[in-house]
Amino acid sequence: MRAAGQKARPLLALWLLLLLVGKPGYSASPSSPSAPPRFNVTLDTAPELRWLPVLRHYDPGFLRAAVMRIIEEHVPEWVHVLIGKILGELTGFLPQPFIDEIRGMCDVLNLSLSDCILVNLAYEFSAFCTSIVAQDSKGHIFHGRNLDYAYGDILRNLTVDVQFIKNGQIAYTGTTFLGYVGLWTGQSPHKFTVSGDERDKGWWWENMMAGLLQRHSPISWLIRSTLSESESFNAAVIKLAKTPLIADVYYIVGGISPREGVVITRNRNGPADIWPLDPLNGQWFRVETNYDHWKPVPKEDDRRTPAIKALNATGQANLSLETLFQVLSVKPVYNNATIYTTVMSAAYPDKYMTRIRKSGLK
Repeated sequence: MRAAGQKARPLLALWLLLLLVGKPGYSASPSSPSAPPRFNVTLDTAPELRWLPVLRHYDPGFLRAAVMRIIEEHVPEWVHVLIGKILGELTGFLPQPFIDEIRGMCDVLNLSLSDCILVNLAYEFSAFCTSIVAQDSKGHIFHGRNLDYAYGDILRNLTVDVQFIKNGQIAYTGTTFLGYVGLWTGQSPHKFTVSGDERDKGWWWENMMAGLLQRHSPISWLIRSTLSESESFNAAVIKLAKTPLIADVYYIVGGISPREGVVITRNRNGPADIWPLDPLNGQWFRVETNYDHWKPVPKEDDRRTPAIKALNATGQANLSLETLFQVLSVKPVYNNATIYTTVMSAAYPDKYMTRIRKSGLK
């Protein structure tokens, strides 16, 4: 299910555009990619309070409208009603600190907890993406990703880089949408990088209910837990491969040493496939979009082949964060649904870079 084809309601879309007027620094440049705002979130603060300093930089009316638009267009009415009725039981199945972080944000925004939970879970299942992990000729590991999503008029203005601070130090960094507590893109400095790509398997609300009732983890919440808890590339791969999930996904992981790069194809209960880098045999990169790598990609959505061609044209000796960004800028790897591009290398954490991408490609 690809959400990018959904259409906004005209009056609500117009109102949202009016709300965005006069918000300098929080929208993508019409002519060139711009960096999103970067904020610190202090993990030593109580979960329900830690996002409040970030929220103060945004118009609450716009945030409320964004949440309601996504729910109205993306969540079936019966799911909305059901979640409202079973909210008390559902919160017991959701892991901390995420539920308290969501609770704190929705209190400030004057939204119901059920709506805030729904919008966080709805995001889990529509991230059409391209992720690349690669090794240059000197053994350095580089990782890049495009995140493609619907509601670009909203989400480009809500994309943020977040440095999660623990005991005064950066514990990990990630890119997300304001109000969304999970991460699809992140870096643990001097340890590993990780991104997630959707693996489309059924209706998201069916996956959500089935998985949550078994106390399985939401996809993006596991990325954040892994960034917080895993002390090495290998530990991250094991955690991402084995932790039960509410839906299938592709996890792409990069490390700091040669050959530390892998694509993990996940089923709910464990790995369907582990696909590591093999540079000694000329396989110095892995490209993952939203299809099993051992199967052909559909002709109507082939981002894999252009990415592979661009990487081969670049060459292993010329690989860098800059050239990887260029690969991720080749059409249709970069397309009208692309919200942001991130390039990163855990060995060089200060070079973590996200750029918001403009729409309107021809």
